[in-house]
Amino acid sequence: MNTVTKGEPADTGSASKPRQREPAAPVTPVVSYRNVKKSYGDLEVLHGIDLDIAAGEKIALIGPSGSGKTTLGRMLMTLEEPTSGIIEVEGEPLWQIERNGKLVRANEHHLHRMRSKIGMVFQHFNLFPHMRVLRNVTEAPRKVLGIGKEEAHDRAVEMLCKVGLEDKLDVYPSKLSGGQKQRVAIARALVMRPKIMVFDEVTSALDPELVGEVLSVIKEIAEEGEMAMMLITHEMDFARDVADRVIFGADGRIVETGPPQELFGQPKSDRLKSFLSRFV
Repeated sequence: MNTVTKGEPADTGSASKPRQREPAAPVTPVVSYRNVKKSYGDLEVLHGIDLDIAAGEKIALIGPSGSGKTTLGRMLMTLEEPTSGIIEVEGEPLWQIERNGKLVRANEHHLHRMRSKIGMVFQHFNLFPHMRVLRNVTEAPRKVLGIGKEEAHDRAVEMLCKVGLEDKLDVYPSKLSGGQKQRVAIARALVMRPKIMVFDEVTSALDPELVGEVLSVIKEIAEEGEMAMMLITHEMDFARDVADRVIFGADGRIVETGPPQELFGQPKSDRLKSFLSRFV
């Protein structure tokens, strides 16, 4: 006679079947490049790029000048149009819309809506010189997102505090150092609450002593983990410390990709070995 403990199922005499797990739902990448090509006249600078970026993932794009890194970022920001291929943001084509069952070139309304999901910080700040710091940061959420003055103000102050510039709200850009200007540019991008941020060589225009303050701000933002990031950089130590995945590109192609420890510690391709040797 079988004894059944309270709370346990009775033994039916047949072997118990393993519990079937429901398959995990596929996760849509926040950004996908699908066979993306870019040409300027007869010169093809990107040769069929395939790349997925997961929600919250931090990727670093490294490679020699002219490898196509910045072009990838500019296409995502809708500043450069792909010659062919598809870029998707949260599963939706960026440069195309569907009409009568076919993908056609997107109109400005679609591009405007999609841009609100993407933030970008450039090499040269691009601040409005005639606006004080606070207005530089509140202008886009008010004009692009259509949020109210008070909410835009509160968001801007929060982001300027995050980048350590809470004491510069009423200062004009001309009174800021290069590092401070770049931190304002970061706050201006963050205030839009994008799904992905593109940082395009954000320290290349700075004096060497100012590089660290900007990189430390980006690292702190990355460690919060909420937002995907594309870091286009020549700062190898920074890429190693911040990125979840590093992508090495050359001649318009992705040559090698992997976790930072693997890619920097055990490079597989001669091209990557040669590139990294310059930083030793």
